[in-house]
Amino acid sequence: MNPGAAIVVYILIWWCVFFAALPFGVRRDDSGVAGADRGAPADPQLKKKAIVTTAAAFGIWIVVVAVIISGVFDFRD
Repeated sequence: MNPGAAIVVYILIWWCVFFAALPFGVRRDDSGVAGADRGAPADPQLKKKAIVTTAAAFGIWIVVVAVIISGVFDFRD
């Protein structure tokens, strides 16, 4: 696996994990501001989710790269 492919795999894994983590811990904003969406989150905690996503994606990426390099699955055939 070349470095470019490894980076692309990490980015794909990061986005998948990030989108899966977005709904966790979200509470609806009940402030009652006129014109605001009733389903908008009060505090989305995006920085915390991005940090957690980076760590989780790195762990998943290590496993995926190890499986690809080991040759358990041969994608060339």
